[in-house]
Amino acid sequence: MKKTILIVTLLLSGFIFQSATAQVQVRFNVNIGSQPVWGPVGYDHVEYYYMPDIDVFYYVPKHQYIYQQRGRWMFASSLPARYNNYDLYRGYKVVINDPYPYRRAETYRSQYGTYKGRHGQEVIRNSQDPRYFEIKDHPQHNKWRNDNNRGNDRNRKNDRNRHN
Repeated sequence: MKKTILIVTLLLSGFIFQSATAQVQVRFNVNIGSQPVWGPVGYDHVEYYYMPDIDVFYYVPKHQYIYQQRGRWMFASSLPARYNNYDLYRGYKVVINDPYPYRRAETYRSQYGTYKGRHGQEVIRNSQDPRYFEIKDHPQHNKWRNDNNRGNDRNRKNDRNRHN
């Protein structure tokens, strides 16, 4: 009887472990294709960028800038005119994967204020890493798309030949 209970317990714990592992894998999200080409390289997942030079956040999933105007947080698809001279490709971006970081803006201002004026951060547009080629604004995007389509065509032909 004890052996049966032990075996049942081990089997159940194995199922529980597998479902827990599956949940962890599902939660991991890669959003390289959603990142803007002016974003820094090296991140598989990004929720927000913080730009200390102009004290602005950028929400990657919705492609929205978040900035303060008259004491209120504004959400917009483009930066306001006062930032026309800001170069997104040269300015330093900090990756933040916390929810609603603009609600704790003071924390980020003090933590990353020393990054103001820093340049030299490699951006996705200039990267030769093929994983970024899927981004439609990347200079290598058309080459990547054509290569992938050719590969898919080859695979389709091979599949047809195997089935004939």
